[in-house]
Amino acid sequence: QVQLVESGGGLVQPGGSLRLSCAASGFAFSLYRMSWYRQAPGKQRELVAAIGSAGGGTNYADSVKGRFTISRDNANNTVYLQMNSLKPEDTAVYYCSVRVLGVFSWGQGTQVTVSN
Repeated sequence: QVQLVESGGGLVQPGGSLRLSCAASGFAFSLYRMSWYRQAPGKQRELVAAIGSAGGGTNYADSVKGRFTISRDNANNTVYLQMNSLKPEDTAVYYCSVRVLGVFSWGQGTQVTVSN
């Protein structure tokens, strides 16, 4: 079955950087669009960034444009989210997601906290 495992979260000061990774298995990774979502306490889950199956077709939430970059390595079934110039409002649990045969799958999430 589809399995997504995120890593790379942590505590970082404002202005800092983090790189999240999502290791995927259980499906033909190179054929599917991949996404990163996030959910802050008391807020709905929101789409942060997405990337097409071959690495093109990226899109970003307005709030992260110019600061975050999504990429993928189809040889290693991994999708990344490089986050620069982090702000306190980026604090959230970040989830990797894929829609396979009409069904969304999610990882367990990785916590990102931006604070002094």
